[in-house]
Amino acid sequence: MRTTITLEDDVIEKARSAAARLRSPFREVINEALRAGLEKVGAPARDRAYSTKPHKMGLKPGMNLDNIQELLARIEGENFR
Repeated sequence: MRTTITLEDDVIEKARSAAARLRSPFREVINEALRAGLEKVGAPARDRAYSTKPHKMGLKPGMNLDNIQELLARIEGENFR
């Protein structure tokens, strides 16, 4: 089927370069690129592994984890509840 589309200059240059490198017609390179791109567009995105870098936070001087109720009261205030 014949149709008219507008391609940006950088896309045309990349397609021409690929056609020359592969010694294939420009039309075939465009069709293959569209096929590959349309498969990616239709496919669900892959989940990427999520990672974080741990940092030692520690407590402020004078704070103690031995009595959680007291620690929460000092951090949040007595009237927080």
